[in-house]
Amino acid sequence: MSRFYFLGLLACLINTSALAAPASSTSLLYNVTGYSLNSGRVERFSALEFQGDTITAVYPTPEAAKASKANERIDGGGATLLPGLIDAHGHVGGYGKSLSQVDLVGVTSEKAAGARVAEVAATESKDWILGRGWNQALWPGKSFPTRESLDKVAPDQPVALVRIDGHALWVNSAALELAGIDASVSDPPGGQIIRDASGVATGVLVDNAMNLINQVIADDSDQQVVEYQRRALDKLAGYGLTSVHDARSDARSIRAYQALAEKQALAIRVYPMLDVLDAGIDPYLAAGPVIDPTHMLDIRSVKISADGALGSRGAAMIADYSDEPGHRGLLLLSDAELEHHINRAMAAGYQVNTHAIGDLANQRVLDLYQPLLAKNTAAGLRHRIEHAQVLRPQDIPRFRTLNVIASVQPTHATSDKNMAEDRVGADRLQGAYAWKSLLDAGTRMAGGSDFPVEHPNPFHGLYAAITRQGQDGEPPGGWLPEQKLSRAEALHLFTEGAAYAAHQEHLIGRLAPGYYADFILVDSDYFTMPESDIWKTRVLETWVAGRRVYGTD
Repeated sequence: MSRFYFLGLLACLINTSALAAPASSTSLLYNVTGYSLNSGRVERFSALEFQGDTITAVYPTPEAAKASKANERIDGGGATLLPGLIDAHGHVGGYGKSLSQVDLVGVTSEKAAGARVAEVAATESKDWILGRGWNQALWPGKSFPTRESLDKVAPDQPVALVRIDGHALWVNSAALELAGIDASVSDPPGGQIIRDASGVATGVLVDNAMNLINQVIADDSDQQVVEYQRRALDKLAGYGLTSVHDARSDARSIRAYQALAEKQALAIRVYPMLDVLDAGIDPYLAAGPVIDPTHMLDIRSVKISADGALGSRGAAMIADYSDEPGHRGLLLLSDAELEHHINRAMAAGYQVNTHAIGDLANQRVLDLYQPLLAKNTAAGLRHRIEHAQVLRPQDIPRFRTLNVIASVQPTHATSDKNMAEDRVGADRLQGAYAWKSLLDAGTRMAGGSDFPVEHPNPFHGLYAAITRQGQDGEPPGGWLPEQKLSRAEALHLFTEGAAYAAHQEHLIGRLAPGYYADFILVDSDYFTMPESDIWKTRVLETWVAGRRVYGTD
């Protein structure tokens, strides 16, 4: 038995013993406006009863709740009660780490980004200045930044700043020198070193080229990884998330999750996707999925990336980028490599979740899934495409045909609306960010945010799915408004849909007897409040398995 598999079993046994003790009381949460979904249909109720970690009754009216024999009564204060929300695609460690780095989200110019770096350079002595969140699409001219602007504010300390989508890195000359990147270094497969007319690196590296820098940055310690995860999960609970699918976890991240699970220190449920390119995950594939009896840490999926992102022009497109003729993005793996990794994960009984943003990448993944699903009789493993962002219209029905889940992030549509048409042109927008078209075609779907690319607050995603607008209300009527979802459809993505995408639809995602008591109390009625205010919803309490993990008092 491998050491990693043993740790997973140990965590499960510890959690099982912790929950084996008889529940001391039955609790009734009353005086609420409760909502749940049942196969997408809205169900309303007035009180929720639970014993230990499990829901025992749902009462439709206050009168019906009088029949409860609960010995603990909790007054909900008239708040709205919803199922715990599930983010089907986030980056937990990256988010936790970003909380201690230079925050460049929303900066409006290259100069403004440099000013934030300058503040750190002037006050902190670090081996590296690290940051995340810049987006040149928001800047005048929309051009990639250069090393010169960082050289001015940090001439001696190496600087590495991750783009908002995580698919490009902006560095200074000191960082390039440490990595040995000069005009003689070729672009790696699946990566691009942006260069000037004379072939000199400008300071931006895209997708696989980022590894040239990452390999010279000192690794975080194991304890730091644990702390990033713990801090992130605590923050996520405050936004109303009771479960998260971590979209790429290497072996060390899994060990960190298991360490937290052993201490019963996972604030919310985690469904990690193993990084298929990390050799450390091979023992997991050899041993098969590890299912936690408490389902706080189920390990049964892998993550593969087929292409890059649209904002950095790394998404793999069938035709040229509209704003860069001759360029069609980046395929991160060869056909043979991609097929090999999909096949070995399916054969091991793991769900395969493949990142695909461009129409070429999505077509390619669907083409590879089709024969491999039949070969491995693996359709029941519920394979997914993460993002499914720019699709050929003819590929949309293939998701239903192949039983492939589309794992989408609604806030990407509203964040990208000012950039997407520049990249792909109006014609290709017919199949882009097409959540309603996918749903109407019968596609199983899950909703997420892709934090820290986007804000992790799920109410931002619900708002974006319903309005197709930014939080400023623009554009009037919504961007590509034919792709708007109803409130119930949007909530389904972040509850029942995300639960199904993790093989947990009989455990979480609904508020019904026999389900885990994962729920949230919020300050506004999601189904009756003005849709323009949905993103402002404030979470009052978050409960996971009958235990309050976040509260405002």
